[in-house]
Amino acid sequence: MSALKEPRVTVTHARAAPDRPWWRLSVSAREAIDCYVFMAPAILGLLLFWLGPMLASVLLSFTSYDMLGSPQWTGLENYRQLMGDELFWKSLRVSGIYSLVSVPLVLAVSLLLAVLLNQKIRGMYFFRSIYYLPTVMSGVAVAMLWRWMFNSEYGVINAFLSKIGIQGPQWLQTEQWALPALIVTSLWTIGGSILIWLAGLQGIPEELYESAEIDGAGRWRRFRHITIPMISHVTFFNLVLGIIGALQVFAEAFVLTGGGPNNSTLLLSLYLYRNAFQYLKMGYASAIAWVMFLIVLLLTLLVFRSAPFWVHYEQERRQTR
Repeated sequence: MSALKEPRVTVTHARAAPDRPWWRLSVSAREAIDCYVFMAPAILGLLLFWLGPMLASVLLSFTSYDMLGSPQWTGLENYRQLMGDELFWKSLRVSGIYSLVSVPLVLAVSLLLAVLLNQKIRGMYFFRSIYYLPTVMSGVAVAMLWRWMFNSEYGVINAFLSKIGIQGPQWLQTEQWALPALIVTSLWTIGGSILIWLAGLQGIPEELYESAEIDGAGRWRRFRHITIPMISHVTFFNLVLGIIGALQVFAEAFVLTGGGPNNSTLLLSLYLYRNAFQYLKMGYASAIAWVMFLIVLLLTLLVFRSAPFWVHYEQERRQTR
């Protein structure tokens, strides 16, 4: 019997990878660099035009600074002065009245128009575009348009009222009507809210309306018990944006009335502008800005804390089934 031959084993050594030159990066490294390059403009813009000015305004609010000399540290003096400033409290009251009236008004009117624009009829896309178009127009141009419309001598509003036997008031020249006229102008930019309402309305299943109609529910009951709860999250979103926007209105008040007559339309943002760029009290204006920020923050937090009691989300509805 012949001896068995042992199998021949060949050992191969792994060839060492050649050293990659430092200038030849891997694919993942090149992708990371490209990502940072594309992100750099946004990050720099955030640092230079948002976070930087915010930090500077915090520091300036503790100083006396007239933009002509160096800031002088005064501590909390600007905030103490605010507590005794009658114009500050009046502007805060005017902004509060404006917000309390304009925000619910905008929400109600925009929801009503959204419901009408949600109907399936011919030409609806045209009407949706018409209602949204004013939101892309310049605020100053819109304010000039309203100023012409509210003119007591040749404005179209008083001309229309005279046709039905009503003597139109001097809208922008009297304390009684100046602020209501300013509130009416807030309806001009409801196109954005209408668009958001439409998105919420179109997300409601048609089966809910059909089931309610079979059970004998009328239009109002379907709207109250189906539409309102199903779009509560949209209401929450529009409410938060409405509060923030109403407390920061500036262009309309500046162009239409300039804060008059007799400071009856002196919004908080307009009072901030006066102190900063007319009186050159930049430190005092920075203190007003941060008080405004704290007010907006507090109101927003209150809305968020109240959300669990009236806002219903789809995930929560599924879990309760």
